[in-house]
Amino acid sequence: MTPERARAAFRDGQVAPTTGWADGYAQANLVSVPKDFAYDVLLFAQRNPKPCPLLDVTEAGSWSTAVAPGADLRTDLPRYRVWAQGELVEEAGDVRSWWRDDLVTFLIGCSFTFEAALLEAGVPVRHLEQGRNVPMFRTDRRCRPAGRLHGDLVVSMRPVPAELVATAVTVTAAVPAVHGAPVQVGEPGRLGITDLSEPDFGDPVDLHDGDVPVFWACGVTPQVAIMESRPPFAITHAPGHMFVTDVRDVDLRVS
Repeated sequence: MTPERARAAFRDGQVAPTTGWADGYAQANLVSVPKDFAYDVLLFAQRNPKPCPLLDVTEAGSWSTAVAPGADLRTDLPRYRVWAQGELVEEAGDVRSWWRDDLVTFLIGCSFTFEAALLEAGVPVRHLEQGRNVPMFRTDRRCRPAGRLHGDLVVSMRPVPAELVATAVTVTAAVPAVHGAPVQVGEPGRLGITDLSEPDFGDPVDLHDGDVPVFWACGVTPQVAIMESRPPFAITHAPGHMFVTDVRDVDLRVS
C-alpha cells in the first residue's frame, strides 16, 4: 500500500494501528500545541532526541507538511487524541473541529518505520505476527525538562530471539531519525517495568521461548509530558495510530 492510499483510508474512516501499513515509508508521531507552548516542545525534543527525533515542524496554523505534500494533518491519521489541561477530552478520527490557527505541529519519528528492515534482516516482529499494537511502557527514567514541559521516558517493547538481538540493535542503530538503537535489552526492571503483560499503551504481546524483551525509546513520550505538564490545549496521535509520510525509510538510514 502506498502512503497516499493509507492516508486516504484513514481520511475515509479506517481506524487501525499503523504497524505494517505502507512498508518502506517512515511513520511519525504527531503533537500539535499552541504557538505559546511550541518553543517548550521544540526544546524538549532537542534535549531528548532518542524519544523525540523531529522529522518536521509546521508553521503556526498549518495542517500541511513537507514530509507528505498534499496530506492533511487534521484528517489523515487513523486516530487522534485531544487534550485540555493535560486531561484527555476526546479521541477522534478527524480533528478539524478542534483545529486552531495558532497550532504548531511536530512530527516525530516512529519505530514502526524500522520494522520492515527488521523483517528483512530475519528478525521477527511479534506484535505483527499476533495482529496487535506494539506494547508501550512508561518508565521511571525522567526526560530532561524543557521550560514548562517535563515527564517520564516511554518505551516500546519488541520480543527478539536471543540470537538475533545483536542484529536488531545493528539494524535499528542505523535509523536514528526513528529512535535508533534500543535503550535497554533484557532487563525491564532497570526501567521500572514490573509486568510485561500490562503495558501502559498498546497491547500485550506474547514472548516465545528464547525471546528477550528489547526496549526502544518511544514517541508517546511527549504525550506523557503533556499529561504531567498540563498545557492548556494539545492534539496528538492515539498511541500506535501514526501519520504515514512519503519519506522512504532507506533515506533515513545512516551507514
